[in-house]
Amino acid sequence: MKKILLFFVSFFLLIFSFVAICIFLTEKTDLFGLKDYTIAASFSETQGKMTMTWDRYPYPCFYKVDTYTKTTGRVPDTEEYHYIKSEYTFSDTYDVPTTAIPTYYKVTAYGIFGKLSSEEPVLANPNYTNPVRPIPIYRYTDDNPASVIPYLVWHSVPDGVLYELEILSGPPDAENTTTLSKTNHLTSTQQVFTNGIQFDLRPYLGYKTLYWRVRALNLRKEPIGVFSTAEPIVIDQRKAIPQKPLLNNFDVMPGFRQPVYPVYHWIPMFGAIRYEVELMSQPPVEENNTQPTPNRAWSKIVNDAFSCYDEYPRYYAGKYYWRVRAIDVQGNTIGVYSDTDSFEVPANTGRPNAAVFGDSITHGGGAVSFSPSSMEYSYTTYLDFPAINIGRSGDTSTTSLERFDRDVLPIKPVNLIILTGSNSLRSPAISAETVIEDLEGIYLKCIQNDIRPILLTLPPVNPTNIMLAFHTPTDPNWYIKMQQINKYIKTKPYYIDLEPYFYDSSHTIMDPSLANDGLHPDIVGKKIMAEVINNHRNVFKE
Repeated sequence: MKKILLFFVSFFLLIFSFVAICIFLTEKTDLFGLKDYTIAASFSETQGKMTMTWDRYPYPCFYKVDTYTKTTGRVPDTEEYHYIKSEYTFSDTYDVPTTAIPTYYKVTAYGIFGKLSSEEPVLANPNYTNPVRPIPIYRYTDDNPASVIPYLVWHSVPDGVLYELEILSGPPDAENTTTLSKTNHLTSTQQVFTNGIQFDLRPYLGYKTLYWRVRALNLRKEPIGVFSTAEPIVIDQRKAIPQKPLLNNFDVMPGFRQPVYPVYHWIPMFGAIRYEVELMSQPPVEENNTQPTPNRAWSKIVNDAFSCYDEYPRYYAGKYYWRVRAIDVQGNTIGVYSDTDSFEVPANTGRPNAAVFGDSITHGGGAVSFSPSSMEYSYTTYLDFPAINIGRSGDTSTTSLERFDRDVLPIKPVNLIILTGSNSLRSPAISAETVIEDLEGIYLKCIQNDIRPILLTLPPVNPTNIMLAFHTPTDPNWYIKMQQINKYIKTKPYYIDLEPYFYDSSHTIMDPSLANDGLHPDIVGKKIMAEVINNHRNVFKE
C-alpha cells in the first residue's frame, strides 16, 4: 500500500514539475511572443460610472491596473507621472475609480512566474478632452426621463470657479463653442458654483424638445474650454420631483480621506436657502425622513451654501455618518433628508510618519468654489507618502499655535509639515514678528514632543485677485513681511523652500495661473507643493 501511495505521489510531483517547467519556459523564454502583445483598452460610462475594457491576453493571467496623474513639469528631477494606486483583477474589465482631474492607467499582464507584457501604453481617461468641456453624468432619455425640476449633473472641470448653464429648445448653432447659441436659446445662468444644479424646467414645457449644455468659467467669468455637447432632456411630468439634497460624491479622488477637520459637500436643492448638516456615530434610524436624528453627535446650519465646514477635529478612530437637509424659516425640513454618507477615521497602530499642519492652504480647496472635501485641491493627494491632514481653514499663525496641543498631540506624527501665516500676511494688524514668534512656538512644541518640525516657506500672494475673490484688501507691506518670515524659516535645520516656485513672470506676486483667488494654490499649485516636498525627503525623520 505504501509503495502504491509513494508511486502516485511521485507521479503527481513529476507531472506537476513538468507542467511548471512548461509554464516557466512559456513565460520566461517568450516562446509564443507574449511580450509583443500590446493591451489596448476602451472606456464606457453610464450615469457617472466608467468602465475600462481590454482584449483578454492570449494566455491565462491576471492583470494589474496602475492609476497615475501627470506631474507639472515645473519641478526639476520629477518623473512625468505620479503614482496613485494599483488594483488587481482576473477580468478584462475594470471599474475606473471616480476622479476629478485627468488620470492615466497602465494595464500589465502577469502569469505565475511574473510579468508577461513588455509594452504598457499609458491610457488616458477620456473625460478630459482638449479643448476642455464638461461631461454630463445624468442623462435623461426615454428609458430614464427627467422630472420637471431635475438635477443636471456633470463632471467637474479642474479650476472651474463657476459654470454657465444654457437651456435650449433644440440643438445649438454649433457644438462645443465658447458662446451662447443664438438659435434655440431659451435661458442661461451663471449662478452655478458646483458641478450640478436642480433646475426648474416648468416654464419651458410648451416646447417639443429641450436641450442643456454647460461650460466652466474662471474667476473673471472667462471661459475654460468650451460648452459641453448639448444633451437632450426627455421629461415625464408624472415623475416625482427630487425632494432631497444630492450628495456631491461624483468626482472623488481615489483613496479619499477626510481631513481631521471634515467638510461636507452637496448639490443644492431648488428653492432652498438654508441647510443643516448632522453628524452621527451610527446610521440614522430612518433614511430620507424629515426629523433630525436623536442623540446626533453634531449639527450645523449654513445659509445659501453647498458645503459645510466642521469646526471640530475628528481624529478619534471609527466610522462617522452624515447627511444634510434643506430647512425653511420655521426650521422645518423641505422635502426630506439626503441619503446618508460616511467616512472612516482609521485607528493608529503606532505613530504616523507624517502629518500636515496649518491654514486653508494645507486644509485644501481652491478655485474659490472647491472646499477641502475636493481632494484634488489638497497637496497631500500628490505626496509620495501618506500624511494626515490637520489643516484648518481660516487659521492665522496664532490660532495654529493655540490649537497645537489639542490637534497635533493626539496624533503625534514623527514628522510635521508646517505651513501657516499666509492669512497673517494679509492683515496690517499682524506683524512679521508676531508670525515668527508663533512659528517659533510651534517649532519648540514639536521639539518638546519628539516631533520633527519641517517648516515650509510662505508662497507669495496676489492682492488684486484676493480683492476680486474675497472683496478684502491686502496689507501693502505683505511682501516685506513674507521675506522676514521666510528668512527666519530658513534658519531652521529642517525646512523646504516653496516660495520661488509660485511667482509670476515679474517675480513680484503669486502667478495668477496657479491661484484663481490669489491666495490658495489650485491644482497645479498643490501639485507643485507636493513635488517640491517629495524631492526633499532627506529632511524627514524615518
